[in-house]
Amino acid sequence: MKNMKIELIQLKTCMVSAVAVLVLAGEASAQTLAGSVLDIEVSAAWQDSNDVQIPNNSNGTRFALDAVTGPGPFLAPRIQFITKLAPLHELRLLAAPLGINETGRLDKPVKFQGQNFAVGDVEAKYRFDSYRATWRYTFHENPDWIWKAGVTGKIRVAEIMLRQGVVTATKSNIGFVPLLHLYGERRLDTRSRLTFEGDGLAGGPGRAFDLSARYVRDFDERVSLFAGLRILDGGVDSSSGYNFARLHYLTFGLLYRM
Repeated sequence: MKNMKIELIQLKTCMVSAVAVLVLAGEASAQTLAGSVLDIEVSAAWQDSNDVQIPNNSNGTRFALDAVTGPGPFLAPRIQFITKLAPLHELRLLAAPLGINETGRLDKPVKFQGQNFAVGDVEAKYRFDSYRATWRYTFHENPDWIWKAGVTGKIRVAEIMLRQGVVTATKSNIGFVPLLHLYGERRLDTRSRLTFEGDGLAGGPGRAFDLSARYVRDFDERVSLFAGLRILDGGVDSSSGYNFARLHYLTFGLLYRM
């Protein structure tokens, strides 16, 4: 299994960190800094399905990309930075790269992006990187529950590639997706809690959902560890291409309060 290039992850992490620094500088408030959280997640991701047809007509063949690359697991890190804008308002910045690059086998001839691929071994690449900014508002809080809702602007960088011998075809796309956001937290005791977080929206030619549940344990005033599950589901059905994928994740990570 080929993991994502370390240099790519480092570059994206640095980009997110730079944006976070600019946000903090713009706030120019020690109180705001004290309300910030760095959220680092490392996940193992498995593909439940990943169906592709490009273009989405008789010139393209619909096939299961996950049957070529295998189900996984695949490394799927992500990093979030959350800071308070006001007592009930927060800004969340997120970078979530996802890259799969494997060699597998086509069990039927495939027409993809203007090229013909025969039955046999093929290299396949699937990339779906997500960069998001979320505004959310705390609309309910009591000793047991916290609920927040807001809106998310998502920039997705997608790429699908097939290579067989000297024949290579690639379909790439960068686009903006508006999403709704919801966060819920159930306090179990003074040091532990269950959290739910989701971005999602469906309509028109596609859908996008990113839903997670975590068990979080506080170890001191600054550091918490968590473990949980995540589901990523979505895709698009348009004349230029068809791609719907569903993945599930086993997540582990760290929260650091500043």
